[in-house]
Amino acid sequence: MTGTVVTGIEALPRDAVPSAVTIGKFDGVHRGHQAVLERLVAEAGGRRTVVVTFDRHPAALFTPDEAPVPLVSTAQKTEALLALGIDLVVVLPFTREFAALEPDAFVDDILVAGLAAERVLVGADFRYGARGAGTVETLRAAGERAGFAVALVDDVCELDGTRVSSTGIRSDLDAGRLAEATEALGRPHRIRSTVVPGYQRGRELGYPTANLARDAEGFIPADGVYACWLHAEGERFGAAVSIGNNPTFGDVPEKTIEAHAIDAHLDLYGKTVELEFVAYIRPMNKFPSADALAEQMGRDELRIRETLGLSRPQ
Repeated sequence: MTGTVVTGIEALPRDAVPSAVTIGKFDGVHRGHQAVLERLVAEAGGRRTVVVTFDRHPAALFTPDEAPVPLVSTAQKTEALLALGIDLVVVLPFTREFAALEPDAFVDDILVAGLAAERVLVGADFRYGARGAGTVETLRAAGERAGFAVALVDDVCELDGTRVSSTGIRSDLDAGRLAEATEALGRPHRIRSTVVPGYQRGRELGYPTANLARDAEGFIPADGVYACWLHAEGERFGAAVSIGNNPTFGDVPEKTIEAHAIDAHLDLYGKTVELEFVAYIRPMNKFPSADALAEQMGRDELRIRETLGLSRPQ
């Protein structure tokens, strides 16, 4: 990743370097987004490639109770964009001041003066400026005046014709449809967080776990047991991951995220780790006893080993 990330209109380069630009929320940087970015890079023609995105969904400002939970954090999003070869990622804080920016001001200050745009890629439903008054038609008219061309990009669809969308992926993850979410994302879903002290019950059952703080970056999938890769301290470990409130014990008041690193003994307290979700194994169930739960955890580990291609225990 050799690109650059800047935040805010005041941080725009304003260096007159010709740019090819696309604009959007890019939540999840899914296959539909990837198609846009591939086209941007392919058609840049030597121009600087720029993604203009936002630090939150507009609903988070105007109707926060109705705002969708983001698939990725802003940091995860910018990392994914840079990994796809984008030269410059511009993160615009979606504030009331920004939301009040008139369409002409958006074009003149951001696209023209700020980024020297010569080519702009947008979707057919693109809106910009105060009250969403700016449309593809007004953008094209502004481009004719300011000297940039506007191109439309088509949606990417699944085999059944369903449009790939952040909303659909969120729904899949929320329902435990991990395979569908992975297909739409074009890669395994990830979350990351800090390891915090837990109840120590996994250790008592013979499966010590790293407990992740609940303010994780990335959308937390449905309750259940998952096969994951645990990324920590520059290494990758196979892991059995449990999400839920552990109904067997009945005294866990809120959802927890616990990761058992297979064949590894790690001290990760206070450290940031990342979970890469590979497969959904089973739902979160209540067992009649701790011993019954431990037996099921043993069966889960064997299945997870097979899923991840890890050797069986000797």
